Amino acid sequence: MALSPQWLDELRARVTLSAIIGRTTKIHKVGREWKACCPFHNEKTPSFTINDEKGFYHCFGCGAHGDVIRWMTDQRGLSFMDAVKELAAQAGMEVPAPDPHAARQAEQRATLVDVMTAAQDWFRAQLTGPDGEAARRYLGSRGFKPATIEAFGFGYAAESRNALRHALARFDEDLLIEAGLRIAVEERDPYDRFRGRLMLPIQDARGRVIAFGGRILESSKTDAPKYLNSPDTPLFDKGRTLYNLHRAAPASRQTERIVVVEGYMDVIALADAGIAEAVAPMGTALTERQIELLWRIGNAPILCFDGDAAGQRAAMRAIARALPLLRPGHTLRIVRLPSGLDPDDLIRRDGRAALEELLAGPSSMLDTLWQHERDALPLATPEDKAGLKQRLLEHVEMIAHPDIRALYRRDLMDRFSAFAFPARPPRFSPRRDGDKRPALDTSPEAMARLRRINTGASRDKLAGAVLAGLARHPDQIDRHAEALSALAVSDPSLEEAVDLLIEAADILEHGGAASILGKLANGVEPKGMRFSFLADDFPTKLAREDLAEAVGLLIERPALERALAAATDSFASDPEGAYAEQQRLLKRKLAFEERLRQMASKRAALPAHGVAAPNNDAAQDRQKLD
Repeated sequence: MALSPQWLDELRARVTLSAIIGRTTKIHKVGREWKACCPFHNEKTPSFTINDEKGFYHCFGCGAHGDVIRWMTDQRGLSFMDAVKELAAQAGMEVPAPDPHAARQAEQRATLVDVMTAAQDWFRAQLTGPDGEAARRYLGSRGFKPATIEAFGFGYAAESRNALRHALARFDEDLLIEAGLRIAVEERDPYDRFRGRLMLPIQDARGRVIAFGGRILESSKTDAPKYLNSPDTPLFDKGRTLYNLHRAAPASRQTERIVVVEGYMDVIALADAGIAEAVAPMGTALTERQIELLWRIGNAPILCFDGDAAGQRAAMRAIARALPLLRPGHTLRIVRLPSGLDPDDLIRRDGRAALEELLAGPSSMLDTLWQHERDALPLATPEDKAGLKQRLLEHVEMIAHPDIRALYRRDLMDRFSAFAFPARPPRFSPRRDGDKRPALDTSPEAMARLRRINTGASRDKLAGAVLAGLARHPDQIDRHAEALSALAVSDPSLEEAVDLLIEAADILEHGGAASILGKLANGVEPKGMRFSFLADDFPTKLAREDLAEAVGLLIERPALERALAAATDSFASDPEGAYAEQQRLLKRKLAFEERLRQMASKRAALPAHGVAAPNNDAAQDRQKLD
């Protein structure tokens, strides 16, 4: 049975080594590691350590060392395949079926590593030779330190279709093709994939060379891609690989952060400046597997993509991939670079301190989502704003975790409401006696506005009653603010009164609103219909309940009237259905009107049920307003 290195690496990643060992050995946490008395030899002082981040155990006493599979074979006595099967069952993975071709590939895999190592040695040698002058000149223009060039293994691929083939003649042609170093095409001889390029080795989490990236040097080759990576091979899967992970993971334990940039040249620029904890995806958007790899290193990786539109799109694609994976304590953070700059440009222009300042204050995923969607399209019309709300909710629905989804929904909708329904400018003027509390604006314009409110609301007894009821019970205004906003939209004649109510509620805690609320109540309170929540002697709690019902009825009424009009309009096309719908709606309207009459007469009926006439709370509330 053949098991690929990628499959085995995923198996190791899905199980927690300390949890497996802790089932049979007593362990305790010490900093980032776990310690225990070694199960492989007798000792009284613990010298056995377990490192979940690196995925291995080690005993400083007897030298026992290995990963989770080695633990199962050495400590449990299982065969390799039995250990793999047991761990796969625990991790929820399916063991690949036997495959003769895969078995042959597994036999060649060690040889593929040999091929890649030999290729890297040859590329490095070419960089120092005569053919590598242009590559050395380019590295000099980037200003990289010699130690950085050495550490990252820069090399050069000669401008030749067969130079690598001749250099690695000891390996079969098929092996070079399988390693991604040569390209086979029909009816033509194979040729070297990398030609005339500055070369970089791509290594796995263990530091083995598994692929290459090449940057073009001649600007005249306008039809060639600037960067060229190895194809997917038995060693290399670009969706499961993060460039520089084997160096960044240890460095991140010192800085307690992991930084994600767009490309490997950005990684090297950061390392050259002293920021060693940077990784990069392989020329594509971050994948789900890469995000999980990042979360094994740190709970909140920082995405630091280019400041241009393409960089911001890459950040949003990463956020879209991460939303379904979010879980408590795990997220992404985003740094927005100045427009037109990548991390290398910023460091070269302003120094490392400028980038460190940005990395110290990254934005959250939620902030980035809101800013991106708010700025994505014009928001001049109600339809535009409704589109913004829909886009935000579509992002929210991608989140699988219910608590995180609910919190994202609440926060984004709060931001949307504040944006779509901004607070009106205050309608109150400062007091002339020096008191900082707001006071009623008694200018001629303000008094004329109150008269207009009186005229508009008095034509509608229910609207007048609701406005007067909220003025009498100002602590209920915030509770019904959304309904009030809808009321102002449906009936512009009431907009001024609604504005005054909401503004008055905002300043109640500072005093000064009682006067305007009293005048508003007197101005719009309907004559002839004594609603329960307008009576001084009605119990406060019951008055507020009736007021809430009245607000609901006021909002329901326009919808009922529109539905009746629509039923009437459909008579020509569907008389039978329209008549039935009209009768149903007329019954609803009659019930609506009956409820209003009951509410208006409730005060008179209450004494018969033993409720005391005056209510001290209501009387005190009224005194405050007067």
